[in-house]
Amino acid sequence: MNRTYARLALSLAIALSVTALAQTSRAAASPASPAAPAPSVSPSKIGIINIKGAIVASNEGQRDFEALQKRFDPKNSELKTRNDEIEGLKKQLQAQGDKMNEDARAGLIRQIESKQTALKRFVEDTQADLNSQQNELAKSIGSKLMKSLDKYARDNGFALIMDYSTDQSGVLWVGQGVDITSEVITAYNTDSGVPAQPKAAAPAAPSASKPAAKPATTTPTPAKPR
Repeated sequence: MNRTYARLALSLAIALSVTALAQTSRAAASPASPAAPAPSVSPSKIGIINIKGAIVASNEGQRDFEALQKRFDPKNSELKTRNDEIEGLKKQLQAQGDKMNEDARAGLIRQIESKQTALKRFVEDTQADLNSQQNELAKSIGSKLMKSLDKYARDNGFALIMDYSTDQSGVLWVGQGVDITSEVITAYNTDSGVPAQPKAAAPAAPSASKPAAKPATTTPTPAKPR
């Protein structure tokens, strides 16, 4: 009986030892729980950008807006021809009006007024067409530029970037380095792969405190009758 109990006790001791050893081995083999990651630093920088100026001053903007303006050169030439014709008729009326009979004078006045009305319509239609194409061009470039802006903001820890090209009434003071317009232009030029344009064709770069003006049209206001 004692020998049986001794054998049983020995078996239990061995079993307990094996179990403890197995648990110890598993504990040693199990990788330690990873340490909690350090909390990431939240973006905290604030910047401003002249988005319209960036679109126009980018290499792609300079190239495409210049090309658009050249496509309207024939319209500008036609406008000048029409305007010169009206001015010639007005000078004729001024020089000879008092020597004309009433019907001839009235006919010349009607001719001037008719040509001025047609010129005014031509100017309005041309300007509307130019504005529409400029807006489409700005929209196309702007959508791509926003991707460069997004990457720049993320890479440089910006929490907020505001566009001041439309309304500057809320901007009271700007510290050095807050305006990121030129940095985003540089980033977009790299992303777009469009080379720098010839100096003579490049519009003025936007200032840091003032948005660049939209590409100007040479369309003059039609002359009014004297």
